[in-house]
Amino acid sequence: MSTNHRALPILISVFFFWGFVAASNDILIPVFKEKLNLEQWQSQMISFAFYVAYTVGSLIYFFLSRASGGDILNRIGYKNGIALGLVISALGTLLFYPAAETSSFGLMISGLFIVGLGFSLQQTAANPLVITIGNPKKGAQRLSLAGGINNIGTTIGPVIVSLAIFGSIAAGQKLDSLTSVRTPYLILGAAFLVVAVFFKMSSLPNQIHHEDAKDETNTKNPSRKSALSYPQLWLGMIAIFVYVGVEVSTASNLPEFMRQHINLSTDQVAPYVSLFWASLMIGRWTGAVGAFDLKKGTKEVLNFLMPYLAFLVFLLVNKLANHDLTPFYVYAFIIVAIIVADIMSKGNPSRQLIIFSIGGIASLFIGILADGMTSVYAFISVGLFCSTLWPCIFTLAIAGLGKHTNEGSSLLIMMIMGGGFISLFQGWLASDHLLGIQWSYLTGIACFAYLGFYGWRTSAILKKQGIEYDTARS
Repeated sequence: MSTNHRALPILISVFFFWGFVAASNDILIPVFKEKLNLEQWQSQMISFAFYVAYTVGSLIYFFLSRASGGDILNRIGYKNGIALGLVISALGTLLFYPAAETSSFGLMISGLFIVGLGFSLQQTAANPLVITIGNPKKGAQRLSLAGGINNIGTTIGPVIVSLAIFGSIAAGQKLDSLTSVRTPYLILGAAFLVVAVFFKMSSLPNQIHHEDAKDETNTKNPSRKSALSYPQLWLGMIAIFVYVGVEVSTASNLPEFMRQHINLSTDQVAPYVSLFWASLMIGRWTGAVGAFDLKKGTKEVLNFLMPYLAFLVFLLVNKLANHDLTPFYVYAFIIVAIIVADIMSKGNPSRQLIIFSIGGIASLFIGILADGMTSVYAFISVGLFCSTLWPCIFTLAIAGLGKHTNEGSSLLIMMIMGGGFISLFQGWLASDHLLGIQWSYLTGIACFAYLGFYGWRTSAILKKQGIEYDTARS
């Protein structure tokens, strides 16, 4: 099955917005903590509200589908679902105006919650579309490509939002009010509406056609009553929960770690947060090479070129923002680790989960046991090893689900709530009377341990169902 190369760029453009907002939350967290005198765990309510919205949105989708007797996206269409999700997110951004005017933490996280509701519907439609518009064995690589676009948003989001908030503030001065927070989000809301119209008018496929008849007669993987009957899915739901958890909590607690350990002020943290999210872009651009039908020699060259091209994007964005790039050049050597890990995985999503999880555990241990900038770069490099885990988990979890794919996708999106719960949990552990900010990163080690287990266990489960991925790369 060949990839629909005309539809793919249109589809993955929406991934940019998810990344922009998610990474920008990491700038809002220290800003609201400082301005409103919040505890670290209270500031993590920003992440909690945003990511729990995915769960609420997925539950609404699930129960409405059951109540109406059929899958909602199959009725309204996939591109219509994405457009509707964008409109819902745009409505959420409107709350940033009164939230900023009144310095209301409740209004602000309510706005983020509504944005997250819209994103939930968008993700439920977009992720399975990316996997199914081409060869399913290269679905993980196409999701990595989409993730690379996502991480352009995560890389520039913190920089733009930080400039919007602190652009007129002299170094060392504190923010007097939160009115500057409203502008980037109102502009973002307008962009949501424009892109919603663009999706509505696009030639994007509006339906996914599953080969149900073939699925019914497959003796190795017969059709089952529900998506939850497939072990790769319910184990994958836990994997999505802990994956988004370790990704979000590592980044959202980074500003507080840097404040305590290298005395970095809130207005100076943006390029470091940007580098964390750029690390996901670096890994995803590397993994996306396999999505294209290229000659072996060309792929080998691109495996080394793409991560440094992504790093160059990070440097360019922060150069335009007038940030000092000198501290970041050393990161070019750390990038070698993701190149080696990608080559070792050979495009197999199960193997990639295991290898990258080991790398993430190693990075977190270094960050915990070292200190100063060594710890900072170790924690930032976690982004490299988180980079392609979403497409790996998603591809493995919906493999073989057939007519239950939409239901499975919705259940996976529901588990994005892990970003809220785990970041809140780590923020609580970071209290001085418990583990402290540095040792609170043990939370991430536990998450990676499960992800490695999932990669190992799911490989055996899918082989019993006649599904293998070792032929994904040619």
